[in-house]
Amino acid sequence: MEHSGSEDAPNYPIGSVDNALRLLRLFGRQKSVRVAEAGRDIGVARSTAHRLMQMLQYHGFVSQDPESKAYTAGPELIGMAVSLVGGLDLRVVARPIMEDLVRELGETVHISVLRGSDIFFVESIETTKSLRVGSRTGMILPAHATASGKVLLAGLDSGEVRRLLPNAKLAPMTEVTLTSRRDLEAHLARIREVGYASNFGESEDEVWSVAVPVRDAGGNVRAALAISAPPSRLSEDAVAGIAAVLREGANRISAVLPT
Repeated sequence: MEHSGSEDAPNYPIGSVDNALRLLRLFGRQKSVRVAEAGRDIGVARSTAHRLMQMLQYHGFVSQDPESKAYTAGPELIGMAVSLVGGLDLRVVARPIMEDLVRELGETVHISVLRGSDIFFVESIETTKSLRVGSRTGMILPAHATASGKVLLAGLDSGEVRRLLPNAKLAPMTEVTLTSRRDLEAHLARIREVGYASNFGESEDEVWSVAVPVRDAGGNVRAALAISAPPSRLSEDAVAGIAAVLREGANRISAVLPT
């Protein structure tokens, strides 16, 4: 059984609470969860997993898609997550600017923050195009495998990057993920020069992305602003122009961020 936090199990564990908390952790690893896979993951019967999901839904921690019947992170869970990472104000001030970018660029827009060696997607706004990258709100992905994560890592000094990524080998997510920390560090140096990062299938095969930093009043990188699109609509030649549009949006967000 996988646990995080304290190494010592409580003397009087409550099984239903333990299962519910383990179930919630699933939503940090994947966008949607079906009852059957939830039961398999936490080791309970499908009927038990269903009852747990219904209780979480009742309290707003999960939401169920009426068509697919899969569950996703609900408003209570997302709200708690963004508050804990200090992203609530960021989400509020960024959303109208992100909506403008979706209209201008015609693709899904995300804003994310660094959480350890991962990124946490604070907010996503989807394009209305039928073929699109879906919302990532509430998702967690390895920073080294995403455009947003690389922008956020580039905002740190080399010592801090090595503290977050102590191993010379990095975990692959696809065949083109950077798996050498040395290569990543060289990549981050280039990102610092040009001011943006790209991702051509490093986290998901059919997702290409461009990201720029969002800085606070002190010039520190506070978040990453990005678009994601299918490869058919995001050519490498277009990256610099997209980054310029995103940079304007990032500057607008920076201007209204709480100090």
